[in-house]
Amino acid sequence: MHDEFLCHVTAYGICDGRRIGVPLGTYRAPTLALALWWLRDRASWMAERLDPRPEGRTFPPGALVPVVHTAPDVPAMLRAWCADVNGQEQVADQLAAGRLVRIAVSDETTEYELLAESVDALRMQRVNPALVVPVA
Repeated sequence: MHDEFLCHVTAYGICDGRRIGVPLGTYRAPTLALALWWLRDRASWMAERLDPRPEGRTFPPGALVPVVHTAPDVPAMLRAWCADVNGQEQVADQLAAGRLVRIAVSDETTEYELLAESVDALRMQRVNPALVVPVA
């Protein structure tokens, strides 16, 4: 069982013809449960900022505009991922097995990536190449 997990959230877009990543947060989770909680919390956080629910809030006129119905609905995809119990279990299984987990959703301009990996697995990857270097 892996004990610690490194979690990242990044938004990627094109700027001046190059793909640029903007870090939106990093968390070193001491447990698997906290890693999953943080990923869900960040996904929910992004969804709320991309598509705020106007109920009970006052927004200036023109602040919220509808998009065409064919546009990918990133906030809905993020909210659906947060609510998917089976998907959460699969992510937990992958992380517990020491595998990198990547959840990515995108629209026409931006890709949003949630990433998590075991700190133990990262350490083992750093050590293993040193073990197989031939000594002459």
